[in-house]
Amino acid sequence: MMGILKTKFASYDAPQKAMAAGVYPYFRTIESDQDTEVLINGKKVLMFGSNSYLGLTNHPAVKEAAIKAIEKYGTGCAGSRFLNGTLDIHIELELRLARLVEKEACLCYSTGFQANLGVVSLLAGRHDYLLLDELDHASIIEGGRLSFSKVIKYAHNDMYALERKLTLCEPGRIKLIVVDGIFSMEGDIVKLPQLVELAQQYEASVMIDDAHALGVLGRNGAGTASHFGLTDKVDLIMGTFSKSLASLGGFIAGDTEVINFIKHNSRPLIFSASMTPASVASVLAAIEIMESEPARIQHLWNVTHYANQQLMLHGFDTGKTESPIIPIYIRDDYKVLKLAKDLLEDGVFVNPVVSPAVSREDSLIRFSLMATHTFEQVDMAVEKIKRAADALGIIRAVIMETIS
Repeated sequence: MMGILKTKFASYDAPQKAMAAGVYPYFRTIESDQDTEVLINGKKVLMFGSNSYLGLTNHPAVKEAAIKAIEKYGTGCAGSRFLNGTLDIHIELELRLARLVEKEACLCYSTGFQANLGVVSLLAGRHDYLLLDELDHASIIEGGRLSFSKVIKYAHNDMYALERKLTLCEPGRIKLIVVDGIFSMEGDIVKLPQLVELAQQYEASVMIDDAHALGVLGRNGAGTASHFGLTDKVDLIMGTFSKSLASLGGFIAGDTEVINFIKHNSRPLIFSASMTPASVASVLAAIEIMESEPARIQHLWNVTHYANQQLMLHGFDTGKTESPIIPIYIRDDYKVLKLAKDLLEDGVFVNPVVSPAVSREDSLIRFSLMATHTFEQVDMAVEKIKRAADALGIIRAVIMETIS
């Protein structure tokens, strides 16, 4: 006899249908490090689906730092930061990050998702407001769901829409605008100058999620606020370590008083085990490389501009991207999945993004760059994408849509 849980979910067969159609694109097993080439089923594949923007996950100094940390501290902290899980290197990392993003204080979480969940759900109370871009990361949305505040979404990167929503908020209440610095699927950058101007006008606070901007934008990779010269106008800066900084974890930085409150009230911090010693040490090493090798970030941008240019020259729609995240809009769920499968078989790893992650009209291939990519690798990947897209009639459809 089937139990209630099994009965309820037995009809969920979307993954099985995708597998039967030969286009299931998830949980692809990688047998090597996250480099510009990876091994899948013993075969070399060009990696254009990684978030390792600075290409540091296999850097010798980063690996050596992790090894030394394990030798000194062991493999884990066996507790939360709140109790027995705070090491001296946790404090060292928080001080280093605070200096990097030019904020008074910083607090590290075990993952970036936890950082957003723990901060967004906490700071605005029952009579306060959270204002979220409709394309904010899922962790921000989940934080909003856990908050007792009034959650208001506004149209993506639309400052007129944000202002209309701000006018609905009661004066004298916390109004926290939480927004991605670089949007993780579309690759565009938040219109921060206009946003902070509205925040000042309506007495709102601003929190930037710099998961995809840290190591990419700003002085020495300090992020979106640094990029626009508006660090003093942004109240909170959040970031992750699983992308440019080659590890695992997240942080929130801001005024001492605010961080002190978060530190003693955020459940995802208090009731989760702290970052492992190896994770902390590898982030410290990655920051050192990021700050001392500006040419690495410059090459990331050079190869990014080149890749976007080549994709557009071949007739692809890359939307409004302004970053190493390049969306290739296909606007057809099945063709996105089939294209990703065909490319993997031809030696190119990309990420398919289909509904409900995006609307069916916006389904896309997410093509992302690393500072360790070469122009030759980009050429090879773009040529293969063009060939596979032609076989599916994708380029022709994009051109006809543009003409119409």
